[in-house]
Amino acid sequence: MKFAEVIAPKLVKELYGPPVAGIDVGSRMAKGVLLKDGEIYVVNSATDINMQRTADNLLVELLASANLKYEDLHYIVGTGYGRVAMSFPDISHQIVTEISCHALGVHYLDPEVKTIIDIGGQDSKSIKVDTETGRVVSFVMNDKCAAGTGRFLEKVAQLLDLDLSQLGPVSLQTKTPAEISSQCVVFAESEVVSLRAKGATPADISAGIHLATARRVKNLLSRVGIEPNLAFSGGVSNNVGMRKAIEDLVGYPVSIFKLDAVYAGALGAAIHARQFAKNVTIPVERPVEEGNVNLSEIIYEVNRHQAAIIAGTTGRHNVGYICSYTPLELLSASGVNHVRLFKMGSTEIVASGEQITQSVFCDFTKSILGAFKEGVPLNKALEKVYTFYTCDCIKKVGEAIGDFFGPSEIYNLPRLRHKESSRDYYRTEIVNFKQDLEKLTGRTISDEDVRDRIKLYNLVRKTLKKISDLRKRDYPPIKGRDFLDAAQALFYLPPDRLLSLYEDLYHRISAVANFDQKPPIRLMMAGGIVADGDRRLLEIVEDSLGARVVIEDHCTGARNVSFQINETIDPYAALAGGYLDQSPCTRMKPLEERINISGQLAREFNVDGILYVYLKFCPCYGQVKHEFFQHFQALGIPVLEVALDYSASDQGQLKTRLEAFIEVLNERERTRKTA
Repeated sequence: MKFAEVIAPKLVKELYGPPVAGIDVGSRMAKGVLLKDGEIYVVNSATDINMQRTADNLLVELLASANLKYEDLHYIVGTGYGRVAMSFPDISHQIVTEISCHALGVHYLDPEVKTIIDIGGQDSKSIKVDTETGRVVSFVMNDKCAAGTGRFLEKVAQLLDLDLSQLGPVSLQTKTPAEISSQCVVFAESEVVSLRAKGATPADISAGIHLATARRVKNLLSRVGIEPNLAFSGGVSNNVGMRKAIEDLVGYPVSIFKLDAVYAGALGAAIHARQFAKNVTIPVERPVEEGNVNLSEIIYEVNRHQAAIIAGTTGRHNVGYICSYTPLELLSASGVNHVRLFKMGSTEIVASGEQITQSVFCDFTKSILGAFKEGVPLNKALEKVYTFYTCDCIKKVGEAIGDFFGPSEIYNLPRLRHKESSRDYYRTEIVNFKQDLEKLTGRTISDEDVRDRIKLYNLVRKTLKKISDLRKRDYPPIKGRDFLDAAQALFYLPPDRLLSLYEDLYHRISAVANFDQKPPIRLMMAGGIVADGDRRLLEIVEDSLGARVVIEDHCTGARNVSFQINETIDPYAALAGGYLDQSPCTRMKPLEERINISGQLAREFNVDGILYVYLKFCPCYGQVKHEFFQHFQALGIPVLEVALDYSASDQGQLKTRLEAFIEVLNERERTRKTA
């Protein structure tokens, strides 16, 4: 077909040039588009288990239909579910997320489209599009659940003894859709069987399924804004029942294109290829590595210290603690070895912990209990566990440790941090904590001991903050991942050893010269706790995508080293005041202060975007996320919500979302520079 037959008239001339191709390998279906001499060639096939083979076969078909040889192609862009497996030797190529490709493809079909619903085989997305450029303004994806996707509809069709292509038309044969209470693929079978037993027809059930799925889609749309000029792309876009259900719920018609919308992603990939070939846009630059930031000594010291605790060769008592409101100064003054219980658990550890908690607890709390239940050596070496609890889940964990695995002590933490009575109460709890440590160790902790530890930890925090502040440079001399690895030593090592290690690290990385190169995208990682070992997101962002996390607004990064303890007053009142005055947990009140501090950090470190990361079911950060989002949006800083667990089953989708977010930020930066 000719460009003029399907492409918006004002954009047709931009597509002329040497032959280019876009390959979109989805989870269920693969599509290819080739642009040549004013003609568009399209092919599709089922996705093979081998993604590269699928892409190669599509390319062979495209070249044959266009009467071209492999070497005739000037550029290829790969996208879709299988994009990470694609490579095209001897031809210039790029990999671009399907979010950007669907946005650009739909824009060239209809430049008036503002919002796209993309429902594929394994996920669904809502994409806000810049009508001037076709670039992504914002987007939202569903979580890793298959509900509301093509796979879900496929399963329902099987249960109704229908071909998938029949599901949509059948749904239009009734005006009484069945009420569907669950969209879960796992429970779909029992619900359909139940509805059939009650006399519901396949048409009733099919219509109900489409309506329930459309409600889920509407929820995604509402997060980017529902407005006219709506498009529907992806593998499910040809389902007439889904199209009608969406239009009925949203209240706006869905645009109809002259090209089948299942090719929108592949078309967008081909247009990206055309732009790359013309150097209209510049591929994301991968910056060179930073200076030689060698953390081996810090990592060695942490491992050596923990090995000595496990072996029982330190001659000291071993205690664990959970929350960052636990005063390290007292632990150090008592002479004990302290271990913060914040290691990320494996799938097996999490599953073991869930036997004690509930499924709606976050994976962090399950990891703590699972480590005790499975007898992890470091946990077995502990004599007692302390916590000044914040969230209710952590309180339950502290209780479970005491009930199942040995001694634990839970201290209360006041929520109203500015009230004098709160500070008096917290001081009392700190004194109780001191007395319990004295009972455990058989040693008196003097006020002078506490003052000495306050002074030492003030120096430790000050030095670690200086290391973090080096990331204010245009080109940070240390990655966010490396900073977290350094910061976690604070929760394990004695302060005198920490100070020596941190001072050495500061002198080494402060001497790293600035790079004469394009600065990377700067990100703030905000939200809930990031556990020891939980570096999956950082590895994608920094190693694969070339961005940098320059500041952490969570309790295991830079945020909680920015405070100092008064060295001149009563040491227990000083500890109470200092820890309450630190950047607060969202459990503390007023919440507005916590949100404002987050915004101040973002501006202080000049971030381009914010990753708001929290564990699924987190009661502290999951419930208040919208207040944070509103504040960031008011500051004009894009934010990406990332709800995680400790499994790796969502790795592909997580990378897609992060890639698309970085693409959006890069486009904003290019637009800002050319404005």
